[in-house]
Amino acid sequence: MLGAAFSPRLMLALGLIATSGINVAFGFTSGVWWWTMLWALNGGIQGIGAPACAMLLTRWFAARERGTYWGLWNISTNLGGFLSPLVVGYLAKHFGWQWGLMAPGMFGLAAGTVLLFALADKPEDTGFPPVEAVKEPAAGADKAKQSAGAALADSMKEVVTSWRTWLLALVYFFVYLIRQGCTSWLIFYLLEAKGAVDAAAAAITVSGLELGGLLGGTLSGVLSDKSIRAAKADPNAGLVGRRVQIVMAYTVACIGVLLALKQVPTGAASVQWLVIAALGFTIYGPQMLIGLCGAELISPKSVGASQGILGLISYMGAAAAGIPLSFMQVRYGWNGYFTAMIGACVVSLVLLLPLANAKSYVQAQRDAKAA
Repeated sequence: MLGAAFSPRLMLALGLIATSGINVAFGFTSGVWWWTMLWALNGGIQGIGAPACAMLLTRWFAARERGTYWGLWNISTNLGGFLSPLVVGYLAKHFGWQWGLMAPGMFGLAAGTVLLFALADKPEDTGFPPVEAVKEPAAGADKAKQSAGAALADSMKEVVTSWRTWLLALVYFFVYLIRQGCTSWLIFYLLEAKGAVDAAAAAITVSGLELGGLLGGTLSGVLSDKSIRAAKADPNAGLVGRRVQIVMAYTVACIGVLLALKQVPTGAASVQWLVIAALGFTIYGPQMLIGLCGAELISPKSVGASQGILGLISYMGAAAAGIPLSFMQVRYGWNGYFTAMIGACVVSLVLLLPLANAKSYVQAQRDAKAA
């Protein structure tokens, strides 16, 4: 929501500087209460980053190419999750645990400072034309003079009253339930049902999830961009709907991979790794594209609020992979687990159907102008 009233450049740069400073502070702290306070503060500040990035991407890249760059942005979490244990582990081993925390923080401080002076909120700030001409309603000029509080209220109202955004949020709930259900439960599944020799061996097999997800998330953006470029000649084609169709295709594939995982022979670790990598491929594509669809459905000023709502609901989905999914597994065994996961895919497909030809905010404004 802050993006409706504040510069995404400042949000991203100052947020990175603040969270990096907290990381450095961790190295000088040993008390559990200080750690708890800093950890909570760090989590809150980090929530600023994703909406700021989403606003910048929608302003700097047109719909025909945005999916590709959105995908590249999303794989940063995969790369960071892969590299950080290696870098931090090396620093902690050779220089002490404090440097395992402080060195990444110092790097973040430097990166945040560079962003503060090198980044621009939108192309117009550097003399370039906007990537997409948006025809705002007649009251748009007056709204530009609103206070920050009024801008936040308008942005929140637009998102909260958008039924399409809520549909996407519900889909996000189930996507994150599936994702967290895989990351939290697959190791136990391999140990109990598929003959993994120990937890370490099971963890290696499950590592395919992130690697497959990296490829799936990147490719989904490229595919959706190609679909949008192919639809340019059809004025009735909803550009957001084109991305939604890619999400639906990935979701159908996810059902197939879940069914295949049940059939993989016990002890076939290499085959299990490949199937789990395919599972990650089918999960991370929708995870990436749904956020992009949410950004394109509403006005540029409300992108931050949209990402906030989607993020909130997605965390609820991740939480549902805990006790609720454990109830299914304990009561009905692994068949219950897979039934719940496949059921989440089916519900997602049903929720996506009304959005299969949804038009973007830019398209809707152009249609209104033509009328």
